[in-house]
Amino acid sequence: MTVLTRARRLALLAGGLGLALAASGCATAEEAGVDEGTGAGTGTDVTGAEIDCSQFDQFGDSLDGTEVEVYTSIVTPEDQPFKDTFEPFTECTGITVNYNGTKQFEAQLPVRVQSGNAPDIAFLPQPGLLEQMVSTGEVAAAPEAVAQNVEEHFSEDWRDYGSVDGTLYAAPLGANVKSFVWYSPSAFEEAGYEVPQTWDELIALTDQIVQDNPDTKPWCAGIGSGEATGWPATDWLEDVVLHELGPEVYDQWIAHEIPFNDPRIVAALDRVGSILRNPDYVNGGFGDVASIATTTFQDAGIPITQGNCWLHRQASFYQANWPEGTEVAEDGDVFAFPFPQIGESAGKTVVGGGEFVAAFADRPEVQALQYYLSTPEWANLKAQATGPGWLSANTGLELDNLTSPIDQLAAEQLQDESVTFRFDASDLMPAAVGAAAEWRELTAWIAAGQDTQTTLDNIEAAWPAS
Repeated sequence: MTVLTRARRLALLAGGLGLALAASGCATAEEAGVDEGTGAGTGTDVTGAEIDCSQFDQFGDSLDGTEVEVYTSIVTPEDQPFKDTFEPFTECTGITVNYNGTKQFEAQLPVRVQSGNAPDIAFLPQPGLLEQMVSTGEVAAAPEAVAQNVEEHFSEDWRDYGSVDGTLYAAPLGANVKSFVWYSPSAFEEAGYEVPQTWDELIALTDQIVQDNPDTKPWCAGIGSGEATGWPATDWLEDVVLHELGPEVYDQWIAHEIPFNDPRIVAALDRVGSILRNPDYVNGGFGDVASIATTTFQDAGIPITQGNCWLHRQASFYQANWPEGTEVAEDGDVFAFPFPQIGESAGKTVVGGGEFVAAFADRPEVQALQYYLSTPEWANLKAQATGPGWLSANTGLELDNLTSPIDQLAAEQLQDESVTFRFDASDLMPAAVGAAAEWRELTAWIAAGQDTQTTLDNIEAAWPAS
């Protein structure tokens, strides 16, 4: 699967353009436990797929023999499914797609744009980077055909994330869902436990597990991630803020319209602490509360498969981390349920991330590829080509084309009109906050028992003055 880490979030200064770049809040293939030689899953061959070629007639009759460069951080082996889905497009149009994947994407994109060597299309891993690129004046507004696709096949939340000042610039590409709690359906069935629907039910279940299983702990967790240690704790906080306080407060928090140490955020982190800092609840299979800081996020959920833990909060991409042979299914060895709502006022919500397709040119061949990438047709081909670990927020994505039940569950949430989607908050905050102070302070909050108010005061103090 294509997943990006916030460890690659950098404060870049290129030619005077200061960019705080963030990724989609996921993990690299290496960090997610994906074999770099094989990828996350096995897809099907779509290179010979037949698509409706007439849809590209709107871009004129001079496409044959043209070329389009796609610039991205998505490299081998995760790049192959993209390349495979481009072959039917080339067969229809005669357009050659030059796929340029590089691990230096975040550093080189602003350099290329400022030097007048911008790529035709770039896959941007978060809305903040889109805004930065639009501010250069080099990003072309999405053509009408793309805007129509986005209007028809994506929710208002996703349309807004691809827009700047009311103008759509970038159609969404891939997506991920972070608001999940992993568990063992077989262990639950044997113990007679039910999947909780609310926070109160979740805590009641946790207490029941404590009572019934004195030799194990209900929760296992790990926030270790090398230089990015601490980021999984930010996801906990984001889930609680969104699920308890709702989208409006969540958006105000990201925009710094309320401070990071607002009393409501203090209460939210204390709610997180009611699990993560409770020695009766954690850290199943690893040790005490402090062990959460030294346990890597890749290892953190594994005790579920060993009978030493019952619950683990982590994103859909965690499916790549389970030991070989582990059945991921609703009635299997492991599965996940949506992070429960906390009260009714926040509504149904989900935290996640994704990528966006921005164009730095408006030639017909570039617009044709933009259009193709915004269609349900492409989303379904990409899902088939990739196999487990990739999905899109495109409502035309057919769930049957997602071979992973977790991907299907995530897609159901993204396609549910009653569910409000919000992008990972720390990825939208200044890098000095979301990719530095927050990681550091939440790690101290776990490892050293630093009090909640001090933790959030320190993060608030890191917010840039302008």
